[in-house]
Amino acid sequence: MKKQFRIKKNEEFQSTFKYGKTFANRQLVIYYLKKEDQEHFRVGLSVGKKIGNAVTRNRIKRYLRQAFQELGVSIRYPLDIVIIARNPTKDMGYEDIKKSLTHLLYKEKLLKK
Repeated sequence: MKKQFRIKKNEEFQSTFKYGKTFANRQLVIYYLKKEDQEHFRVGLSVGKKIGNAVTRNRIKRYLRQAFQELGVSIRYPLDIVIIARNPTKDMGYEDIKKSLTHLLYKEKLLKK
């Protein structure tokens, strides 16, 4: 995923947490904030140490990035999106994580039809 599509700075994460909306299912928590001054969406990923070792956490982040690359053309607004992975994601494969992410985005009406 290119740099322009990532949220890296702590201030950007915190502003999304503070001013954004949240929605969750059993596997993922999503925070999103509309940004009218941006041309595209940006994604920040958070996978805590309780989920597993570094290999497991990096695998989950890889799967989430890949899912966003495939769903990127369908995302409706210029958004800042922060995804927090919950414990059940450590046992999930790529297709399951993508399905869970798609479900969240669809429920919040962030995907184009």
